[in-house]
Amino acid sequence: MDYRHEWKHEINKSDLLTLRLRLRAIMKSDPHAIDGKYVIRSLYFDTWADRALREKLDGVSVREKFRIRYYNGDTGLIHLEKKSKWNSLGNKQTALLTMEEAQAVVEGRLDWMKEHPHGLVRELYAKMRTEELRPRTIVDYTREPFVYAPGNTRVTFDYNIRTGLGCTDFLNPDCTMVPAGDAPAILEVKWDTFLPDIIRDAIQLPGRRAGAFSKYAQCRIYG
Repeated sequence: MDYRHEWKHEINKSDLLTLRLRLRAIMKSDPHAIDGKYVIRSLYFDTWADRALREKLDGVSVREKFRIRYYNGDTGLIHLEKKSKWNSLGNKQTALLTMEEAQAVVEGRLDWMKEHPHGLVRELYAKMRTEELRPRTIVDYTREPFVYAPGNTRVTFDYNIRTGLGCTDFLNPDCTMVPAGDAPAILEVKWDTFLPDIIRDAIQLPGRRAGAFSKYAQCRIYG
């Protein structure tokens, strides 16, 4: 399993404007972005005892979480993702789901998953059966992504974070979404074996240190 280095920083609007100008001068916008950004909708899974949430809040260094997501309202391309964390390192495994498969997961119709050709789908099935993993809440946000080939470096700004509260109707574009409290903007930096000095220097801000912000945890503030 290949892990990538990950940093997260909570930033304010002034920070975002400053960093955006810096990064535009040295990095390229992700080619999948539309006008430099895209909107992400994710459905996060957790146990009845909120294990994923509690492990995040307690700072457990080795943990995992499952989610399904799509971009810019395009339900023709839905990803099942498993994010694994080991201290400051992260790994993401991905499988594609059809819209019908994603809806079946939301509705708890799971038997088809045990025969799925992708192992990640079968793993989710096993954990939904044995650990009572279940859809927990929808998380929406806007992302501005930048890429830089050396180090396979990726820098993103995430903001306008909204929560579906207890709603899990993932494919319903009219699902009620509300701001997730006073959520900050988030700077995320990811790289493979090295972070280029030009990027390291560009993202420096006075008084900002790497943290452990979780959009899922932020979207659970109402329960």
